[in-house]
Amino acid sequence: MVYAAHILVTAFLAITFLQSAYDKVMDWPGNIAWLKQHFAQTILKNRVPLALLHVMVLELISGILCLAGSIQLYAYHNKVLALYGGIFSCITLIMLLFGQRLAKDYDGARTIVIYFVPAVLLVYWLS
Repeated sequence: MVYAAHILVTAFLAITFLQSAYDKVMDWPGNIAWLKQHFAQTILKNRVPLALLHVMVLELISGILCLAGSIQLYAYHNKVLALYGGIFSCITLIMLLFGQRLAKDYDGARTIVIYFVPAVLLVYWLS
């Protein structure tokens, strides 16, 4: 299989972002409550719902592009959607990293790096 590693990484990112966006939709009030507390001492304290909406939309875009990209890689050996999925994944993760650093949640920021590495690797492979 020509794009085996690429398909595996796009599937990984698709699952990661689609599940995360689903969780935000299904538990919007719980996420808002937790994030208001998490960002209480930051410039985002009064903008949590809008920030969460932006992140959720980016996660949906990233997840859908990665899912479509993995299918496109497998079926047609075309890498365009997977590349866009990787790029959007990196942008989403950078936004999440910024938020974690802003909240001084360094363990949370470190966790995001674990997801960022395969996303950047995917972009590198497909560029």
